[in-house]
Amino acid sequence: MAAKIQAIRGMHDILPEQTGLWQEMETRVRDLMRRYGYREIRMPVVEVTELFKRSIGEVTDIVEKEMYSFADRNGDGLTLRPEGTAGCVRAAIEHGLLGQPQRLWYQGPMFRHERPQKGRYRQFHQIGVETFGLSGPDIDLEVILLSARLWKTLGLDVLDLELNTLGTSEERKRYREELVGYLRGHYQQLDEDSRRRLETNPLRILDTKNPAMQELVADAPTLMEHLGVESRAHFEALCAGLDACGVVYRINPRLVRGLDYYARTVFEWVTDRLGAQGTVCAGGRYDGLVDQLGGRATPAVGFAIGLERLLALLQEQGFGDDSVALDAYLVTVGAAAQQLGMQLSEQLRDAVPALRLMSHCGGGSFKSQFKKADRSGARFALVLGEGELER
Repeated sequence: MAAKIQAIRGMHDILPEQTGLWQEMETRVRDLMRRYGYREIRMPVVEVTELFKRSIGEVTDIVEKEMYSFADRNGDGLTLRPEGTAGCVRAAIEHGLLGQPQRLWYQGPMFRHERPQKGRYRQFHQIGVETFGLSGPDIDLEVILLSARLWKTLGLDVLDLELNTLGTSEERKRYREELVGYLRGHYQQLDEDSRRRLETNPLRILDTKNPAMQELVADAPTLMEHLGVESRAHFEALCAGLDACGVVYRINPRLVRGLDYYARTVFEWVTDRLGAQGTVCAGGRYDGLVDQLGGRATPAVGFAIGLERLLALLQEQGFGDDSVALDAYLVTVGAAAQQLGMQLSEQLRDAVPALRLMSHCGGGSFKSQFKKADRSGARFALVLGEGELER
């Protein structure tokens, strides 16, 4: 017997017992996007490697350690997409979509070569929202309200909203200088990862998960103290909008992004139900990315949701799906009944399009067919045998 071939570590099959839940979740997402006027865009799974080096940054862990990159037969560097925003921006630039405001969404698999653990896989799935051409706090508010309504639509009440502002790149530059000075003064307390980030990405040190550094980070200067009038007004208008709409949030001054193209609003929906992988949805404003990828400077804001993490929460709360449950199972006894049964099944499907009907195949006794009908979970068994044919 040949050796079994198994799935790649960290890449999982989604079996028929699970796909119904996925489809139900995806259907509700699709309906919600339509209600808000967002249109779906579908990008390739593979992009040129340069796209992610320019968007994510060459000195980030994702680019340095986690991307699935390879050279194709022409020697071109290609990468399985580790996230969706860069590809969406590339598509918007390439196809001239940025001449007017855009509200877009997408879904699909992403790939990162990380250490697999609960809620973090090497192939994972995301739903993303990206908007372009709108610079005010109103669109920031809308994308957060959209995500909040999604949780309501799914019956999910275990997510908390954390919110912060990163100001402009100039405001962040001034803050970075003060932060680096503070951290250098406590260099001996920094762990190895933070010492490396001090030279490349010091704002990410604020987001450390090392408990030994929490007190040091808590005493660090905050970016809020360096905001200008416009950035402060933008953030205050967003908070006022959330208050008016009844969305509860917590301002987290340590919620940051490490790349320069991010601006002003950042937010995350988090939970304590998934262990270390507590962020289910992360978003914010990235006004500098379109220009960085070769387009005309364009304001942009969006978010991405990790579907495996979202589904784990939904299952914990009893989220179910009966959309694939059968209404009826047709039992046929004898060759003549089987042939007529197929004809009747098609007539029933024509007459009642919503009917979920399974016709027995594979022969077998009357008793064995009824056992299979029972195992199918159908509400009714339809019986067609010699007696029914005669009548």
